[in-house]
Amino acid sequence: MSVSVRSLLLVGLVLAALVIAYLLGGAGGGGSTAEAADEATPAPAEKHELTMTGTGDASAVPDQLSFALAVNLTRPDLADALDAANRAMSRVLASLKVHGVEKGDVQTTGLSMDPVYDYPNYGPPVLRGYHVSERARVLVDDLKDGGAAVTAAVAAGGNDVRVDDLQLLVGDTDAVMEKARDAAVAEARTKAEQYAAASGEDLGDVVTINEVRAKPLPTPVEQYADLGAALDRAASVPIRAGRDEASVTVRIVWDLA
Repeated sequence: MSVSVRSLLLVGLVLAALVIAYLLGGAGGGGSTAEAADEATPAPAEKHELTMTGTGDASAVPDQLSFALAVNLTRPDLADALDAANRAMSRVLASLKVHGVEKGDVQTTGLSMDPVYDYPNYGPPVLRGYHVSERARVLVDDLKDGGAAVTAAVAAGGNDVRVDDLQLLVGDTDAVMEKARDAAVAEARTKAEQYAAASGEDLGDVVTINEVRAKPLPTPVEQYADLGAALDRAASVPIRAGRDEASVTVRIVWDLA
């Protein structure tokens, strides 16, 4: 083999080696760059949440009185019975107006007219007359006038009038429930802040809040079977309001920073 041919072969081998080295070096450099990029990008932080419940209570003294009013009478003629019932109801409503009961505070709840028969031992039933009943629901806005209003109603109607189903009411129930909700949220937050601090976390934004239970104001009911007997012993019916309780329970989820 001549010297020139040998030289050409040597040069070719050197060039081939340089190309292979370049290619291998480029591939290795790309991998290093990708690895460096991965190391520079932090992994997303794991999300933490804290769930806590709170219960709030609120109380209120009833400030209104509601009662059922009925006029019941029997007359031989239906027209006479209806007219007498209307007059009795008018007298009762007029007496209530003195105690702050307006037209809008009285709701008619029923009117019935039924024949009344006598049943002798022998023979068919004998029509004795007609029974008329007029019924209404009365609201006394100021509880302190409630006893006097009941007394006035029975006194105006006499034996033809009955009052029952007395209910003590809180006029503004929404305000009481608002206080209970505020107290429930405050309790839940106080507990959440305590747990977050104990675990070395900071309480973040609220994620969700739900009202899981609500106990509205109850409506206590007093029944007076015979107000006539009560009126014989007192000038007016004594009514004591007491205190009603409402409660709300909430569940709140917070982010932990």
